[in-house]
Amino acid sequence: MSIAINTNSLKNFQFSIVNYQLAFVTILMMMVSMGTNAQNVNQLFKEGKALYEAKNYDQAFPKLKVAAEKGHKKAQYRLGRCYEKGRGVAKDEALAFQWYTKSALKDYPKGQYALGMCYKDGIGTAKDPKKAAEYFAKAAQGDNADAQYQLGKCYMKGKGITADQKKAASWFKKAIANEKGGKDILAKIRKKASEGDDNAKAILKLTGVK
Repeated sequence: MSIAINTNSLKNFQFSIVNYQLAFVTILMMMVSMGTNAQNVNQLFKEGKALYEAKNYDQAFPKLKVAAEKGHKKAQYRLGRCYEKGRGVAKDEALAFQWYTKSALKDYPKGQYALGMCYKDGIGTAKDPKKAAEYFAKAAQGDNADAQYQLGKCYMKGKGITADQKKAASWFKKAIANEKGGKDILAKIRKKASEGDDNAKAILKLTGVK
């Protein structure tokens, strides 16, 4: 018994297999490349951050800039700091605002807090209490102690948000109890209160902290 083989069908089948293999190899190479790029970007950020914290701003800036331009949200925040403070680069509040925005839009709490401060104080943009409160709230939900403190002030004063003393007290307490920065915030509040600052005294009264 003989079996007839369609030569064209066989060639098409073999061609399909080759195409599938090529596609698989291409996808695999792209995944490896993406992983390598991510590692390289993260390494650049780590190096830039270490230099920044060592106050070697001139060396930190170019590394942070490359990582930020490649979409690293933490690098974008740090680059914003460089532009805001003039560290390793000429001070440029407009660019600081732009990089904080990029970081904040990627849900990085520090970027959200920094953007909130821009809207609060008019750094690189017009003052906007409502947007300031909005970004403080986002960062506060992300467990950023400074944002929790600022959100408490927004509720206490009714700036950009409806005044609510209970919510103010709640956020102040969260800020003070925060393991990352809470002690420093409380120390600053106490210092201001000892110097006669009425807002600081009000915060201590709201939280029941002495």
